Amino acid sequence: MKPLLITIDGPSGAGKSTVSRRLSERIGYTYVDTGALYRAVALAALTEGCAADDDTRLAEICRHLILKFQNTSKGPRLYANGHDITARIRTPEISMLASAVSARPVVRTYLLDVQRKMGKGGGVVFEGRDMGTVVFPEADIKFYLDADPETRALRRYKELAEKHAATSLAEVREAMKKRDEDDSSRALAPLKPAPDAIRIDSTDLEIEQVVEVLLRHIEKRTK
Repeated sequence: MKPLLITIDGPSGAGKSTVSRRLSERIGYTYVDTGALYRAVALAALTEGCAADDDTRLAEICRHLILKFQNTSKGPRLYANGHDITARIRTPEISMLASAVSARPVVRTYLLDVQRKMGKGGGVVFEGRDMGTVVFPEADIKFYLDADPETRALRRYKELAEKHAATSLAEVREAMKKRDEDDSSRALAPLKPAPDAIRIDSTDLEIEQVVEVLLRHIEKRTK
């Protein structure tokens, strides 16, 4: 059986990052966190003092940005021009800026090429917001993972608290609400399920339960 190309889309806090990592481990596939790629561009823009809507400077930043995932004993790490930026891109500020730069055509064009090169040959689980709708519309299996807003906000707050980020649940809830609105209403590649995506509500499910649901769907598709 040829290696599959699997996409998992959905809003932040739905659990898709952890689920995608666990799924890739279970089936021996490569895991690609595409949201981290947009965060990397956002970090580079912030470092360079570049506004999120400055397409000329964003294009220049992208031309000189070399992104690479590397598997380590601590999990996947993301490197930008040789520097490990994994921890630096997981802040509320970068989250909001990533949403803004992801709406810029110049950034999406750059990362579209990066992602499609990573997906050649299959055997990959891509996690993001438009993997099944824009980047890989012909993916073998597409999932859309969601959960109710309060559950998603609480999950993200706990994640940030574990990293000792200085934020409150109310701030996380408000930031997530704004990002949901921005991601869903933008004209370019808005957040939405692909027509043929398998939709899964993770509100009342533990991570391993979600992974088992995905595995059952994959098994059905490959019989």
